[in-house]
Amino acid sequence: MSERRAKNRRKLQRAEQARPSYVGRRRTVLVLFALAAVALAWRAVDRQVLEKDFLQAEGADRYLDTVEVPAHRGLITDRNGAPLAVSTPVDSIVANPRVLRLDADSLRPLAQALGMGQDELRERLARYGRRHFVYLQRRLSPDRADAVMAVVKAQGLKGVRTEREYRRYYPDGEVFSHLIGFTDIDDQGQEGLELAYDRDLAGRPGLKRVMRDGRRQVVDDIENIELPRPGKNLALGIDRRLQFIAYRELKAAAQKHNAVSASAVLLDVRTGEVLAMVNQPGYNSNGNRSNRGGRLRNRALTDVFEPGSTMKPFTVAAALELGTVTPDARIDTGPGFIKVGSATVRDHKPLGVIDLATLLSKSSNVGAGKLALGLPRDAYWGMLSRLGFGEPTGIGFPGEVGGQLTHPSNWAMIDQATLSFGYGVSVTTLQLAQAYAVLAADGVRYAPSLLHRDRRPEGQRVMSARTAQAVRHLLEGVVDDEGTGTRAQVPGYRVAGKTGTAKKVGPDGYSDKKYLALFAGMAPASRPRLALAVVIDEPRAGKFYGGEVAAPVFSAIMSEALRLLNVPPDDRRDDGVRLAKAGEGA
Repeated sequence: MSERRAKNRRKLQRAEQARPSYVGRRRTVLVLFALAAVALAWRAVDRQVLEKDFLQAEGADRYLDTVEVPAHRGLITDRNGAPLAVSTPVDSIVANPRVLRLDADSLRPLAQALGMGQDELRERLARYGRRHFVYLQRRLSPDRADAVMAVVKAQGLKGVRTEREYRRYYPDGEVFSHLIGFTDIDDQGQEGLELAYDRDLAGRPGLKRVMRDGRRQVVDDIENIELPRPGKNLALGIDRRLQFIAYRELKAAAQKHNAVSASAVLLDVRTGEVLAMVNQPGYNSNGNRSNRGGRLRNRALTDVFEPGSTMKPFTVAAALELGTVTPDARIDTGPGFIKVGSATVRDHKPLGVIDLATLLSKSSNVGAGKLALGLPRDAYWGMLSRLGFGEPTGIGFPGEVGGQLTHPSNWAMIDQATLSFGYGVSVTTLQLAQAYAVLAADGVRYAPSLLHRDRRPEGQRVMSARTAQAVRHLLEGVVDDEGTGTRAQVPGYRVAGKTGTAKKVGPDGYSDKKYLALFAGMAPASRPRLALAVVIDEPRAGKFYGGEVAAPVFSAIMSEALRLLNVPPDDRRDDGVRLAKAGEGA
């Protein structure tokens, strides 16, 4: 019995020894659990302590955003502070296409309030359906923006809001359009001074941090990061009153004579400031800005032409300055023509032996040609070059051209002769006004400026004061009762100037049907304050001489300008106010 029990015990022991052991597995599992616990603890510490800033930043990116704050564009003013270009706050209507859902009932009233077609609104939202932002209508007046938002509220629409922007406004419209230019819908300069000084006028946008909801809608302003820096104001040398006068008179003349185009530039002789610069045809900077027919061009700076007889005073000045003639010299114009090589230079009628005053007052091509042919080429070219012909004035206006003044090494004899009466050279209206301002400033050339100057700049001596004064005195005869520029007279003031009538070049050479009518001069002649050039391109209503078409415009502009600027009269003659008589064209 005892042996059986012992045997059973041994059998149980052997069975227990043969049973598998899971101690290793249990230890392995315990180790894995321990490692997992440590890893979780470490990750928690890492997230909560070591990566705290990163995770907070990631979270902030989901609801915080940085947006630009538009800067106020600088004012453009005239010399007296009158605003010529201002920026006014307006509202734009923006939407989140992911949020905005329009049904048939809400589509129509919203489209009507926006001034859009229903199909156009639906197509815009569909096109930008994956974006969070789209403009529905930009730069609305406050009344219109309020009307749109009233519809949004009434229809219970989500995802539509207003955004503040600035819109450029030009109080004087067409009067300053060519000079000021305009900005685009993003308030960036596109033409004129708006383009030339865009960087200064635009300023620098600011930055602010905002909070957005899950639909990317701005729900709150958090903080200002950087305040917007307003653009700098731009003070012009232009006088708003004189600009309006010049615009009015030039437009009336262009319409009266059915001209293709016209330009006028008025300069302050003492400083070189441009007091008025106008062109026709014009456009309204606040309205239609298409360039149909070149309406956007500032023709006074971009269009060149042959100046005709308005060049004769500078030929006389060169001859006097170089000493080839004296102020009392006489020139034999013979039978009214001279042969220069195979070409012929003619006067409108034989004048015989004439003095310099008659050369200018009767506008003798033969006399001017003889003077020019007697001048050293390099010296003659040097005088014209110093007057500013053949190079841009440097006024800083986009698109300004320099015209053409051929180097004397390329001149033939006929080129030298025709140059004396304004053919073979091309100039702009500003260059022509600048050259006459040199005569008015006793032979000193001041660089023209569209910006206001507080004091007279340094000038360049072009000719002696004696020469300039002598030519001015001779030019008074042009405006006298027997000259070609009688209609340029200004009651109470002595005027010195010159008419010009230049044939235009066509496909077959110079045309006998297309002309430029010009007048350039200064007043008061005894001590000039203003210089003015007027160019009427292709008058087609019958009259085309400079003395008939351009001279009256000069008179009208100069007359009011002198009085507005309180320039004392210098004509002491007792014959009272003289009636301008029709002069013979040059």
